[in-house]
Amino acid sequence: MTTAYVYDPIYLEHDFPSHPENARRLQRILEMLEEEDLLGRLTRLNPRPATDAELERVHAPEHVARVRQVARSGGGNLDADTYVAPRSYDAALMAAGGLVRAVEAVLAGEIDNAFALVRPPGHHATPARAMGFCLFNNVAVAARAALEAGGAERVLIVDFDVHHGNGTEAIFDDDPAVFYASTHQYPYYPGTGHWSEMGSGVGEGTVLDVPLPPGVGDAGYARIFSELIWPMAERFGPDVILVSAGYDAHWNDPLAQMNLSLGGYAWLERELADMAARLCAGRIVFTLEGGYQLDVLACGVLNAFYAMLGEDTIIDPFGPSPHPERPVDELIVRLRELHGLN
Repeated sequence: MTTAYVYDPIYLEHDFPSHPENARRLQRILEMLEEEDLLGRLTRLNPRPATDAELERVHAPEHVARVRQVARSGGGNLDADTYVAPRSYDAALMAAGGLVRAVEAVLAGEIDNAFALVRPPGHHATPARAMGFCLFNNVAVAARAALEAGGAERVLIVDFDVHHGNGTEAIFDDDPAVFYASTHQYPYYPGTGHWSEMGSGVGEGTVLDVPLPPGVGDAGYARIFSELIWPMAERFGPDVILVSAGYDAHWNDPLAQMNLSLGGYAWLERELADMAARLCAGRIVFTLEGGYQLDVLACGVLNAFYAMLGEDTIIDPFGPSPHPERPVDELIVRLRELHGLN
């Protein structure tokens, strides 16, 4: 098994130290990979910048130009949550291009699977707007590039970040070639992702939104994957799976109120690796989104690499959630009926 990672030091130059989404997140991940002697077992892929054409398949040219202008004028805020540092535009180009590079390598058979250790994150960025710490929508840029290049005809995006990937859904809402599945705390930022959303037009049926009340944990997520995501992925038949990997649904994350443990996250990661093995010859690429407890974040990424390597190792120094778990029975029944799984 050839498992790769994407990394470049430019990702650390998008930084505002007092902001939750800062360079220490990625630094801690790299430290953890070194502490566990894992980097030497992985193939490093060097990223390249996304091209204007790649960005403009999913973003308005005016949006791209605005991010570039703010960065080159010394930085600033695009909204109350989303900052731009002087090198943020260059980092964002390399983040989107780094994920494109990973997906290209997987589809070409150069590697089996990969994790793009990129930032800034992307899944909140809409066609015309940066928001939620995100500048460009990395996973959308990569999915569209794979479809345009002919390497894939059908792309499954699974988003287990605690926040709904409103940008990703907006970009592919009416596209039957992309299936978007999201588990997210609801109601919570950005306020989107209601269970009734299914996609529109010819894309109807290619969106699965699973809005969860605070307190859902390992058991609930396992049922959602087994009873919803698995059968819908099998029905869709992807050529590649992309994962928006956010570790902020952990019970110890400071920005949310969910109950996943690192063991629960590891189970999800193994299920996704198994899903790729069964449905698309193992072709899967993870990309970094949220997660703001640094050791949880680093362990979550570490466990994803073990899953892609096909190994049973799970690192979980935090243990199970000490909080009671909320049930998901009614939501699963409602979604199975809505999506014709009964």
